[in-house]
Amino acid sequence: MSPYGNRTLSVVPLQEFVLDGFAGGLQTQALLFALFLALYVVAVLGNLTMMVVITLDARLHSPMYFFLKNLSFLDLGYSSVIYPKALFDLMSSTKLITFASCVTQFFFFSTMITTEGFLLAVMAYDRFVAICSPLRYPISMCPSVCARLMLGCYCGGCLNSILQTSLGFKINYKSSIDYCIPLT
Repeated sequence: MSPYGNRTLSVVPLQEFVLDGFAGGLQTQALLFALFLALYVVAVLGNLTMMVVITLDARLHSPMYFFLKNLSFLDLGYSSVIYPKALFDLMSSTKLITFASCVTQFFFFSTMITTEGFLLAVMAYDRFVAICSPLRYPISMCPSVCARLMLGCYCGGCLNSILQTSLGFKINYKSSIDYCIPLT
């Protein structure tokens, strides 16, 4: 006999997640919205400014600044994956995210974060070569090598994200109601 008596449990695929987020009244939500919006605007403007300045100033066309420009792009990317949904949910009465939206958001966030990790490793290698082999640096870190290193970062980040997302969302998610069955 089942520990649940004569009840049969049915597993229904989960279609939405409820985002609980921050508790509080309307004033708290409005304050958090203003704070998060200000942080998002600063992140967007700061990263866009950095990318434009590096692109326009010819003195900054070196490998280090090429990598910094890509780092700014990645920071802009993962900020833009998370903040808009968070801002929307702060002012929304229904704090739901569909399963497909959750998977998509996780994929892009994971891609950006993983690529940033690879990029930081490449930037460390760039500085290592610049310090340890200054005479060979212009040949070792020519534009084609930098482009290939960046391509490797993006490919590695994307492959890792595909793996994490496919394995993470292969799990059977159940609603919390399935776990609230009385044992009497």
